[in-house]
Amino acid sequence: MRHFKTILLATALLLANAMSAQTDGYQKTTKGLYYKFFTQGEGVQPQIGELMDVSISCMVNDTITILPESEVTMMLGPVSFSGDLFEGLAMMHVGDTASFIVDIDSTFITLFQSPGLPWGLLPTDVMRFEVRLDDCYPESEYMQRVATKVKQERDARVAQLKADHANETADAEHELMEYLVSNRIRPAATESGLYYLKTQDGNGEHPVFGQMVRVHYTGKLLDGTVFDSSYDRGEPIIFPIGAGQVIAGWDEGIMLMSKGEKGVLYIPYYLGYGDRAAGDKIAPFSNLIFEVELIDFQ
Repeated sequence: MRHFKTILLATALLLANAMSAQTDGYQKTTKGLYYKFFTQGEGVQPQIGELMDVSISCMVNDTITILPESEVTMMLGPVSFSGDLFEGLAMMHVGDTASFIVDIDSTFITLFQSPGLPWGLLPTDVMRFEVRLDDCYPESEYMQRVATKVKQERDARVAQLKADHANETADAEHELMEYLVSNRIRPAATESGLYYLKTQDGNGEHPVFGQMVRVHYTGKLLDGTVFDSSYDRGEPIIFPIGAGQVIAGWDEGIMLMSKGEKGVLYIPYYLGYGDRAAGDKIAPFSNLIFEVELIDFQ
């Protein structure tokens, strides 16, 4: 029995020494979180309930990768256990970089919503997060930020398409303009190259970024070929406006409309499917026509 107690004591000392080595250079909060700042400024700090854009990674014992370095958006929650990552995140300022050693058991169960530790991990293992706080803001700003990022990325892709396919772009723009002129269609033009013709008034209210819109439509090529129709299916399409889940011409065009409004979108190829085919009817560099009806949004 004495020999068994000696083994237990020796094991405990080894674990304590291993933990001490891995926490060297860290400070410890009164709530049990180990932390170390690499850079620390005086910028804005996140508040509970706010969203944070972070670069984050996580390892156990510095050998097992739980989360490879990733750019993520997460909400700051209240501290709910000893050694909670949220305590560390609340200490950071925008622009800070830091390392946090957390309680592995509670992190998996509470933060990761896991029934317990994964096989092979122990409560004595050292779980370390490396974090850079890039931004923090109220949840109400999230969709606007998503829409801004989507627009910036789309603008860059459109510019690249035009640069890479100058001849095809010139041909497509000429084809679309010739179609409008020959059919005596006088739509409103936007700066992006989109054309819109209202055919029925709505109630004057327009959807804004992030709202869910319900739209009926019929999609055609310039030669009149119908490639898709929600009317035929008897079910409108539903999507968040401005989030990049539909082609660029739709995100821009539907926001020009009000509830109950009907109209026609004339979409140049670079605001549609670009230089790639879509299905068996839409060839690369195809200009598109959509007869659309904004049924509702909320």
